[in-house]
Amino acid sequence: MASPTPLPVEKEYRTASLTKLSIDQNDSDFEQPLVGRDHLSSTLPPHESYEGLHRWDPAAEWTPEEEAKVVRKTDLYLLSWICLMFFGLQLDRGNLSNALTDNLLADLHMTSDDYNNGTTIQLLCFLAAEFPVQLMIKRFGFKNILPGMMMLWGTVSWAQAWMTGRTSFYITRALIGACEGGFIPGTILFTTYFYKSRELSVRLAAFWSTLNVARVISSLLAAGILEMRGISGKPGWFWLFLLEGLLTFLIGFASYFYLPYSPTRSTGFIWRKPWYSERQEVIMINRLLRDDPAKGLTAIQEPARLRDVINAWKDSSMWGLYFIGLIAYIPATPVQAYLSLTLKRLGFSTFNSNMLSIPSAVLQIILMLALAYSSEYWNERTFHCIFGEFWVMPLLIALLALPPADVLWGRFAITTMISGYPYFHPIVSAWISENSFDVKKRAITAANYNVIVQIGSVIGSQIYRAYDAPYYYTGNKVLVSICALALVTFLAQREYLRHVNRKKDQLWNAMSKEEKRVYQEEQAVRERDGNKRLDFRFKY
Repeated sequence: MASPTPLPVEKEYRTASLTKLSIDQNDSDFEQPLVGRDHLSSTLPPHESYEGLHRWDPAAEWTPEEEAKVVRKTDLYLLSWICLMFFGLQLDRGNLSNALTDNLLADLHMTSDDYNNGTTIQLLCFLAAEFPVQLMIKRFGFKNILPGMMMLWGTVSWAQAWMTGRTSFYITRALIGACEGGFIPGTILFTTYFYKSRELSVRLAAFWSTLNVARVISSLLAAGILEMRGISGKPGWFWLFLLEGLLTFLIGFASYFYLPYSPTRSTGFIWRKPWYSERQEVIMINRLLRDDPAKGLTAIQEPARLRDVINAWKDSSMWGLYFIGLIAYIPATPVQAYLSLTLKRLGFSTFNSNMLSIPSAVLQIILMLALAYSSEYWNERTFHCIFGEFWVMPLLIALLALPPADVLWGRFAITTMISGYPYFHPIVSAWISENSFDVKKRAITAANYNVIVQIGSVIGSQIYRAYDAPYYYTGNKVLVSICALALVTFLAQREYLRHVNRKKDQLWNAMSKEEKRVYQEEQAVRERDGNKRLDFRFKY
């Protein structure tokens, strides 16, 4: 783990401010300045370019009931629709796995290694699109870019119905990856403009739960649609790609007319009236800025520059989380990706293989929501993620211990438990967001993290090899080792953030009340330094 980035107090503050002051250590005229992101709103007003500036009111007050009503309305209007968009995303990400049970590989004269290569091509194109998409979102806005992406990948998805071999399979995988890249971090960033930081992990868990709901529905749809094999002389997977791709396109098309520009610009073709009343807009804007005043420092469509990208990569507080994104999800990745195919190879029918993939999706919905809610309730990140990671390790060891014999239901139970593990990706995504304290850095950091997660997916997709089928003993040994490394990394990242916070505390406590007050009033330096500030504390 890298040593802490030097904290910008000595050069920036002392030479510019302290030499001009006569400090009285016992001066009691000022209250002790507070530290932490949620105590900075009084010293960090929003910029003139901020979309909600006309609703900003430092003196605004409201009741908990009024705020809860605003949150419920946001859940109903925004959260539910984004979940629908995630449903469309998972349809096109998951139907390939379902198509494998209908002899897709045999029909296209491909092997499982060809399938792995196609997955790798998709992920590489996904990675290549991440940063350009984030820059486009910051330039043209969420409402314009996110629905357009859905329509594009929906089009490619239904076009997969006409694949004829390995080449067309690789081409469609590449196009789908390029069209989907950047969608998830873009959606997460969009959501941060409507929710407080502590509310975010549960909402992100709802998004990923939707992916699992889509897995269930997709399996049910696939079980029926794949029975259409032979209609018009087409295989069942032809109808699967065609119908689900068209559905995704329609969701994207409707999203363009539904999504708001911002909390204070929610009218559109579908919604003729604003989502919120004027009073509710005041509550919405001020509750968000009091929780995280950095949200008011840039406009939603303010473009990011190369300097912002470089600064995001230089933030050493994120490096451990990036490494977590690289390795932490690998142990369950190949088990999930090969679940339906593994069940088919173990002797289950096409219909039963798709049906038996449903329990793992339902299990993961329950565990993920419970874990995210607990993380929000206790305001804790590290050990909740460790719980999710550790869940997988004994189950992988159990797979290694199973003999290569006829133990179908035992192997099914273990693989289901692995595939349904408590997915902590929403917690880590929220963790990165709340530790950024800069909207442009938040967008870039989210893209960085998602790129690294997808690189981990590339690695995970290559662990199960054809020579190791169908029990993958060698691959599972690799997964156990990676799981152990991830557990150590979580603990190291926690201790690193605690170390940085302690160092900030030492410097902060050595300052007088007046030094602290002047330090907090230097707004230009604050905006530049972001989470390196002495009055910012990292969450862990």
